[in-house]
Amino acid sequence: MSNLSKKTSQRLKKFKTSQKNIMLKKILIGLLVILVAIQFIRPAKNNSADITKDISTLYPMPDSVKVIVNKACADCHTNNTKYPFYATIQPISFWLADHVNDGKRHFNFNEFAGYRLAKQNHKLEEVIEQIKEGEMPLPSYTIIHTEAKLTEAEKETLTKWCQNIMDTLKANYPADSLVLKKSTQTQAATQ
Repeated sequence: MSNLSKKTSQRLKKFKTSQKNIMLKKILIGLLVILVAIQFIRPAKNNSADITKDISTLYPMPDSVKVIVNKACADCHTNNTKYPFYATIQPISFWLADHVNDGKRHFNFNEFAGYRLAKQNHKLEEVIEQIKEGEMPLPSYTIIHTEAKLTEAEKETLTKWCQNIMDTLKANYPADSLVLKKSTQTQAATQ
């Protein structure tokens, strides 16, 4: 290979490298612009003072249970989330909003009194099961909110309270009114 060919080859390599660098810079600038732009798009906050359908309007909630619910459940399972400082940063706020909406869809303390009796009973069964199996609160929540990790005594307090409500339902209503029908059970399982 001649000297001229080597120089041309080297220039061509430098040109290709610089083209790749330019393309990479354009991609990074584009991503930065998108990241800045989405900071102005905010999902709706989960902040409502309406507790007209709250579980406590039907069933007394002892202070010991309130403390547990407030520290480990309320942010995702009520209509009033206490947002951390990083909740204003996108795309984190989109993820948090989805997480909270999903939690409320499965169980919402502030909407519980609006559930049919069978759904109330079923949801309480699910709460007991998920607490006993360590599925709630979610590990992704307790990583940052370490105070939300439940002790065995707190798990026992919360599950006993739920079981007491279920016992109250069983004592006051016909058994068939506390069982979800097949089509309703399928819908509840997806919720």
